[in-house]
Amino acid sequence: MRRFALPVAVLAGVLLLTSCGGKDGNDGGLPQPAGGDSGTTTSSTPSTSTSEPSTETSQPATTTKPTAKAQVIVQAGNYSSNPAVQGLVRSYPLYFQALVSKDDTILKKRFPSFLYADGSEGIQDAKRNGWVMRPPGSVVVVGAHSSPDGTVVVQTCRSQTTQYWDPKARSWTVVTPKGAPEVIEMIRTGLGWLPYRLATSKGVNCSGVHYPA
Repeated sequence: MRRFALPVAVLAGVLLLTSCGGKDGNDGGLPQPAGGDSGTTTSSTPSTSTSEPSTETSQPATTTKPTAKAQVIVQAGNYSSNPAVQGLVRSYPLYFQALVSKDDTILKKRFPSFLYADGSEGIQDAKRNGWVMRPPGSVVVVGAHSSPDGTVVVQTCRSQTTQYWDPKARSWTVVTPKGAPEVIEMIRTGLGWLPYRLATSKGVNCSGVHYPA
């Protein structure tokens, strides 16, 4: 059962996307890759030696792995004690990864079929139209309530949706700069609370939401 429709603002972005052409991002052409640079750097500390031989046992060199920057921050706010919201906080980063990478197999393997059907449709649209979503992003929970069918409806505002490369301004344009509403029904499974399906976002206002990223 389909309960979700792509935001009008995102659909309008399709018309804008058709005008973007060129050789690469540096020349103001096609959208740059979604992930961008990995953001990790490596450094080496020069070893020091003394003129006298050391009697200490050599220890294997250890390196500190750079901390990867989170793709998405989920802020539960006043709803952090709700078990369904806790489940969303744990599972949403994987869902967001699927949107950024445009890989619907992630949804197929790890989420209920209803969410896979909804999410996959949007991912396939993104592939066809060349839409690009860049991390990091933010999701702020603005509401949560139980539904008659046993699910918990979690209302969220997402700071980042589809973006496109503007060749004239040589910058990324955000289709919904004030964020976009996204309502997810959560269902309790043997693995805990998981996103079940996307629901209508009518009535969710994101204009005054402050996003952490």
